[in-house]
Amino acid sequence: MVDEQFQSPYNPAIKVRDLEEGQRLMKERLLLVGQNFIESQEKNNAEITELKKQVYELQSEVKRFKNIIESISEEIAKSARKEEIAILVRQFKMFEPLEFARISDIDKIIDKKLHHHEKNKNQEDEHPHQFWAGKV
Repeated sequence: MVDEQFQSPYNPAIKVRDLEEGQRLMKERLLLVGQNFIESQEKNNAEITELKKQVYELQSEVKRFKNIIESISEEIAKSARKEEIAILVRQFKMFEPLEFARISDIDKIIDKKLHHHEKNKNQEDEHPHQFWAGKV
């Protein structure tokens, strides 16, 4: 009968032992869950820190790109357009600075032509019928 008391499910000592065992298991599980929670929280904090760094780097790159784009747009605004260049080319061709002659150059050309013309006239005076020579 003494053995029956220890085997009986209503025995208070067995019941206390079962409750203590369940409490010990619950405590271990709770510690394990707490440890997993702390580890995942540390992992999440590390990821958040890394993401913040990446966001900061991306923001600085975006600012740098923005500055570059602004400077390029300012340079483009300062540069001449195709139509403006075409107008300047036409104006340049109208004046052709290399085609302009100095007055002294024109005087030399006139003197040369006059001298050549006088020379031809003198030759005609010497041979008045030279025009007919070879045509008869």
